[in-house]
Amino acid sequence: MSASPLPPPRQRMAAGKLAENIMHFARVLRAAGLPIGPDRVIDALRALETAGLERREDFYWTLAAVFLSKREQQELFDQAFHIFWRDPQMLERIMSLLLPQIYGRTGQAEQDPASRRLSEALYAKREQAEEEGQQQEIEIDASLTFSQSELLQHADFESMSGAELAQAKKLIARLRLPIPEAQTRRFRPDARGAGIDLAATLRAGLRGGAQIIALKRRSRIKRHPPLVVLCDISGSMSRYSRMFLHFLHAITNDRDRVHTLVFGTRLTNITRHLRNRDVDIAMNRVTAAIQDWAGGTRIGACLEEFNRKWSRRLLGQNAVVLLISDGLDRDVGAGLGTEMERLHKSCRKLVWLNPLLRYEGFQPRPTGVRAMLPHVDAFLPVHNIESLVDLARELEHGNWQRHSGRIAA
Repeated sequence: MSASPLPPPRQRMAAGKLAENIMHFARVLRAAGLPIGPDRVIDALRALETAGLERREDFYWTLAAVFLSKREQQELFDQAFHIFWRDPQMLERIMSLLLPQIYGRTGQAEQDPASRRLSEALYAKREQAEEEGQQQEIEIDASLTFSQSELLQHADFESMSGAELAQAKKLIARLRLPIPEAQTRRFRPDARGAGIDLAATLRAGLRGGAQIIALKRRSRIKRHPPLVVLCDISGSMSRYSRMFLHFLHAITNDRDRVHTLVFGTRLTNITRHLRNRDVDIAMNRVTAAIQDWAGGTRIGACLEEFNRKWSRRLLGQNAVVLLISDGLDRDVGAGLGTEMERLHKSCRKLVWLNPLLRYEGFQPRPTGVRAMLPHVDAFLPVHNIESLVDLARELEHGNWQRHSGRIAA
């Protein structure tokens, strides 16, 4: 690493190494995920010339004021600063991430996601050089083969390797759900509106004093309806649930009024955790909040709790509900039909996403599936990236046909 210890600052500035070290520090932050370009490096140098380098604290906050644009970036910047500018304790902690784990010590399994990204950024050049060396030795004619992204779109989440899952998460982060806008009860002034605004017309006539009063028109305000997601996190849905949470994180940070609740044997609201823009920190907090991950499933009891506690708060204003579950209920569908009917009547659209639909010969034989199916507006498969893209198209067009207990061919 080219960075030298910070003190004495005046000697470093005089030697002309300040600009070089700031540039390398900015590269580390950019590799770790912060949007830093050459303009911020120039601004940082000008700010340091103005603020001075007499104290380490001034140096830290000057760089933070220039490089940070969001509150979520503070933790990553703090770690990068102490590592790059030679904090021995922090450097030892990050280096331990690259060494084999030693048995017999507790509490070392949990690692900060930001630290893992930072360690990858600091040692990215060495790994890139090794990969380039391997690529120079192997030449493959791929003119008649599918690209890796196309293969990932059709690959099942259950059969993906760790590297494929990591790449799939990056593709999922760019997906969006374009739900059509719905008319609300509120109006706005509109010269081409179909309705006449009588109050505005009378007010204009009192102010103008003319014999002929022009009619004022209005139209209804359109707004994207709320999106409520109920995600099954039972053992049979474990691999799919982890990928769906990354998808829901992207949706939550893309639009407003998105609410996510997960259920297994109990119901847990994780909406506020998914609103953190750093996906690693968000997933870490979600995992800590869920106590029944990969356990049993009590769909009927969890839906009853949702209808009783959350329905009035979340399902107003023509809300759309996505129910992600395989329909395998530990309680053998007890009370499930009643709660599904109540949920369906409380929302605008109820879409059931079931990964079991990936099988061509799937039949609604389980009791829970038969109890749920008559009360949904759409029954769609969701087991890979392509199915998520199809879901977005389905929601955008809104051509949903109500199923009456049978699977469409």
